Amino acid sequence: MNDQRPVVPPAGLAADESPPVPGRRSVLKALTLGVPGALAVSGVPAMAQAPASHPQADSAAPVPLRFFNAQEAALMDAIAARLIPADELGPGAKEAGVTHFLDGQLAGAWGAGDHLYRQGPFMPGTPEQGYQLSFTPAEMYRRGLAAFDAAVRKKEGKAYEQLAEQDQDAWLVAMQKGELDFDPLPAEVFFQALLEGTLEGFFSDPLYGGNRNMVGWQLVGFPGAYASFSNDIERHGVAWQGKPVSIAQARGHQPAGGSAPSRNEGGGHG
Repeated sequence: MNDQRPVVPPAGLAADESPPVPGRRSVLKALTLGVPGALAVSGVPAMAQAPASHPQADSAAPVPLRFFNAQEAALMDAIAARLIPADELGPGAKEAGVTHFLDGQLAGAWGAGDHLYRQGPFMPGTPEQGYQLSFTPAEMYRRGLAAFDAAVRKKEGKAYEQLAEQDQDAWLVAMQKGELDFDPLPAEVFFQALLEGTLEGFFSDPLYGGNRNMVGWQLVGFPGAYASFSNDIERHGVAWQGKPVSIAQARGHQPAGGSAPSRNEGGGHG
């Protein structure tokens, strides 16, 4: 992410007027496109506080944790809640189950670094080279959350999740800018991992534990895992009005007026 920069009022605004605040939908769109600085950690007020409850996100039964302990899960919930807050448009990352998505990923092969080359040497890389550290994702999250929790408690005298929202945001800004000492883990690298993991959990298929009740897909109008859109291909200029479908719900396309042909019908290869 880029360093914070002052917000310049758009043309036509007086110097003492506030520029329009981007809505959560536009911020999330920018984040998913990888726009630098899209988190808008400076100059933009915290997003509107959501109603106390979102029934569409509260219906899922609790899922046992496999990687995080209770303290880590509470901290991850609080971080996710500030990276993608709940607001008038719907639930945020916490309500969507991002912590449980990450918990499952970190407890599995991805968390163990099965996809990483780990023979070294581990040298500073360029931005184009991506992740260059020796830590597996599981090691990075465990170290990073512990270091962040310790830094907050030392200065504030209480846990991150007990802070006011503006103070929580200030700590995330400091982590994003690399101003916190998590040695040997660069704080800015850990922040990027938290942001990317939160986005993935918010927009992943619910099969993997996040995007509970497909709230992320509903927010941006993504249809999900439909096997076929043949009924809608010729409907040009018409907004798609269906409900999102997860992998677990997906079924083959059923032609109008009849059932799908069996495997041995219609000139197959035998």
